[in-house]
Amino acid sequence: MSLITEIASPIQPEHLAGHTVVAVVVEWRGKIALLKRSQGPSHDRGRWHCVTGYVDEGVSAGHQALVELAEETGLQGTDILEIREGPVLMLSDQGGSPWFVHTFTAVTSQRRLRLDWEHDAYRWTAPTKSARFANRVSWLDQVLQATGHLRS
Repeated sequence: MSLITEIASPIQPEHLAGHTVVAVVVEWRGKIALLKRSQGPSHDRGRWHCVTGYVDEGVSAGHQALVELAEETGLQGTDILEIREGPVLMLSDQGGSPWFVHTFTAVTSQRRLRLDWEHDAYRWTAPTKSARFANRVSWLDQVLQATGHLRS
């Protein structure tokens, strides 16, 4: 069975009214990867976060998570030991618009990541030390809690 089949989340009709994204926490030997956004993207420049991406119309969140992992970190299916789907979070942006965040954890056998243009650095850290990254996105702790990496 492929990873895509195992984590194929159904697309919920209510998600179409808001923004639907995936947030994937990459884990290696008990540490998580925090990625620093480059100056290229239009938002969150210079801020630390996890792998993210919009869920394309007609695509499952699970499939999109694998696509974003490959694009942003270079991780392929053979590099992923396990992928766990967490809860879907409903977060609001500063304007009050809803964002549906499908959370995942991807456990990898690879320490080295190959970043794309969206990021200019990554660091492996213990999940409990993620607060040391003061310039992280505001929603990161909620994703880490949802995926079981932080206690609430």
